[in-house]
Amino acid sequence: MLEDRKSTVSESNDSAEYPFYAMLDRMQYINRWGLMRNNRTENIKEHSMDVAVVAHALAIIRNHICLGGRQKVDPLFVMGVAMLHDATEIITGDLPTPIKYRNPEITRAYKNVEGQATDTLLSLLPEILRTEYRDLFLPDMTDPTKAEAHRLVKAADRICAYIKCITEESSGNHEFSSAKISILSSISKLDIPEASYFMEHFIPAYGMTLDQISE
Repeated sequence: MLEDRKSTVSESNDSAEYPFYAMLDRMQYINRWGLMRNNRTENIKEHSMDVAVVAHALAIIRNHICLGGRQKVDPLFVMGVAMLHDATEIITGDLPTPIKYRNPEITRAYKNVEGQATDTLLSLLPEILRTEYRDLFLPDMTDPTKAEAHRLVKAADRICAYIKCITEESSGNHEFSSAKISILSSISKLDIPEASYFMEHFIPAYGMTLDQISE
């Protein structure tokens, strides 16, 4: 225990500089939906915040409304996963979904590139912090709690894409109409009760005006 404490103090007092968080700040320069006309551009930094809010909500809904004997999750861990779920795109860029999943070979190659990008980002941290962050980047499928956290983030990512379609349509842009239909279908196929609950009870407000929301 004493040796662990000494090593922690020694590393925290070193003079090295680590650019991990400065690199994350560059998420604001990576725009999403590159193949589609946007009335309002969306970068992965703001998208990650949106996904974190929804993923945190899904975790709370899971634990308090839709548990039904399933595995509870840690809402704060889920939020951490959501904040970093697209961070590798700082290095890889945002590959549009129709290209990313065009065929298994492209998908496997891109996953490999994502893994390398994760290693690159982790290398920008002090070594003592890397394990903590690796859990946020990569799902540990042997740990049911962590595996479920990543599953909820995937659902939240889809829900936020659906919200993006709603906001673009509300501003008169019909470019996202077909995407909206396919994304809704993909959310249903996830078969996640808390995602269904969110879609039923919270999504309708996204089509409302400020006055309607405030009533």
